Amino acid sequence: MANLVEIRDLKVEATTDSGRRVEIIKGVSIDVAAGEIVALIGESGSGKTTIALTLMGHARTGCRISGGSVSVDGKDMVTLSERQRAAIRGTEVAYVPQSAAAAFNPASTIMEQVIEVTRIHRLMPPEEARKRAVELFRALSLPNPDTIGSRYPHQVSGGQLQRLAAAMALIGGPKLVIFDEPTTALDVTTQIEVLRAFKSVMRKDRIAGVYVSHDLAVVAQIADRIVVLRGGEVQEVGATADILTDAKHPYTRELLAAFEPRPRAADAAVVDESRPLLDIEDVIAGYGPLQSDGLPLVRAVQSVSLKVEKGRNLGIIGESGCGKSTLARAIAGILPASAGNIVFDGRELGKSARERTRDQLREMQIVFQYADTALNPAKPIEEILGRPLAFYHGMKGKTRDARIDQLLDMVHLPRSVRHRHPAELSGGQKQRVNFARALAAEPKLILCDEITSALDTVVAAAVIELLKELQRELGLSYVFISHDLSVVEAICDEIVVMYGGKKVEQITPAALKAPQHPYSQLLFSSVPKLDPTWLDGLQQDPDLVRSYCRK
Repeated sequence: MANLVEIRDLKVEATTDSGRRVEIIKGVSIDVAAGEIVALIGESGSGKTTIALTLMGHARTGCRISGGSVSVDGKDMVTLSERQRAAIRGTEVAYVPQSAAAAFNPASTIMEQVIEVTRIHRLMPPEEARKRAVELFRALSLPNPDTIGSRYPHQVSGGQLQRLAAAMALIGGPKLVIFDEPTTALDVTTQIEVLRAFKSVMRKDRIAGVYVSHDLAVVAQIADRIVVLRGGEVQEVGATADILTDAKHPYTRELLAAFEPRPRAADAAVVDESRPLLDIEDVIAGYGPLQSDGLPLVRAVQSVSLKVEKGRNLGIIGESGCGKSTLARAIAGILPASAGNIVFDGRELGKSARERTRDQLREMQIVFQYADTALNPAKPIEEILGRPLAFYHGMKGKTRDARIDQLLDMVHLPRSVRHRHPAELSGGQKQRVNFARALAAEPKLILCDEITSALDTVVAAAVIELLKELQRELGLSYVFISHDLSVVEAICDEIVVMYGGKKVEQITPAALKAPQHPYSQLLFSSVPKLDPTWLDGLQQDPDLVRSYCRK
C-alpha cells in the first residue's frame, strides 16, 4: 500500500522566554497510507498537534520546522512556498480543530462558512456546494440538516459545532484529514454516531487520516495504527489491536492503565445538612425573542430543579444539545434565567450576573469547556490570573505575584508559564490556567463545564485528584458537567441525567449500572471500550431509544 504521507526525521524548535531555542520534536518519522487512519496519542505537550500541523506546512508562533521532511502526496510541505501551501490547504489537506468555537466566525451563518473553501478554490457552484454540505450534515448525524446551515455558531451546541467543523473540512474532498481531538466536545452517544460517520466517509472515499487524541477508547474505534508520543519522541508504533493488547513500552502501558476505573472520591469534607449550598427550582432558560408568556422562543432548559449540598458534588450528563451548559450559564447568571428561583447559600440570587453582588459573583465561579475562547489571547498568563485577584481581593504588587505562583503550583503548571501567552501553551495547559483563574476568586462552588475534555487521560486523572485535594482543603463543591461517565462517577455524589432540556433522572454513582429511564440506559451502555471491534459490534439503535424518550 503506497504511502500518502511520509514524515522523515522531523524536527521542530521552539523559542523559550529567554530566547534560547529548544528542540520539541526530536527526529520523528511516520507513514500514513491512502485510506488509513493513524492516531497520534500521548499526554498534553507530547507534540501530537505540533506534528499534525506540520502536515499543512505550519508551525505555531515561536516554533519553526528545523529539520526533516513532511511529504503529502509527493509534495514536501516544508519546502513549498506559502502560496503553494495555501492552494493545498482545504483541498488536498484539511484540518478539524479541537476547539470548533474558535474556528467559526460568529458574524456569519454556518452554511456560509462551511462552503467557503469551495468558493475560495472554485471547486463547485454555490448551489452544488450547499447540497453537498447538507449531505455531510446528514452523514454526521446533525439535527435538521436542511436548515441548520442558516443558523449562526452561537445558536448550536458545542457538540454540533464540532461536527459542523468536520463538515467544513470534508466538503473540499481532501486526500488527508487531520483530526485534532474532534470528539472531546461530544457525549458518548453522539460520539458513537460521529465516529461511525467519520469511518464511513473516510473508508468510502479512501481518505487518509491523522487522528490526534488522548482518548484511547476513541482511538480504538477509528485508528488502524497508533503512534505513541512523549516529549516529542516516538515511544511505540503498532497496529491498534497490538498496542491495546500487548503494549511494549512502559509509557504506553501507563496510558492504558489510566483508563482503569477511577476510585470514588472519599467523603472528606464535613457536610452542612442545615441547608443546601445551591438550590434551584423550576429554572427555564433559552435563547431567542421572548414570547407572550415571557419565555424565550428556544427553551434549552425546561423547568429543571436540583440541589447541591455543601462539600458535595453534582454531576450533570446528557447528549450534546440537551441543555447542560445552558443550565450552568443560567446558574452563573451569564445567561439570565427566564423563570424559576436560584438560591445560593441561603440567599436568592438575581437572574442575571448584573443583579448580583461582587461577593455573590466571587463565591460561584465557572470554568468553561473551551479554554481557547475563555482566555484573552492578547494577555500574558500572569495578567489573566492577576485580574480576579485584583477585582475580588484588591491584591497587587508582590502579594499578587506570590499568589499567582501559588495558583500555578496548585494546577501543576511551572511558574515560568506566567510570562507566556495562551497561544504558547498546549490545550491541557490552557485549561489548567482556566481552572486557576476560577480558584483565584476563592469560591465556594465551581461550575465545571467539560473541564477535562481537552486533557489526556494521565493529566485528566491528575486534575481529578487535584479537585479532590482542593475539596478536602477548602471545602469546595462542584457542579461537574461532562460526557465522560468515568470522570463523573469518580468525583460526584449525585448524577443528574438531562435529555431535551429536562431532568429525566437523578441517581447515585452506585446506581449507574441499573438506571431506570430508557435514555439513561442508552447513555450508560454507550461508553466506548478499549476494543477495536466494539463499535462495529454495537447493536443499539439510538434513534429508537430517543424516540421512546420523547414520548
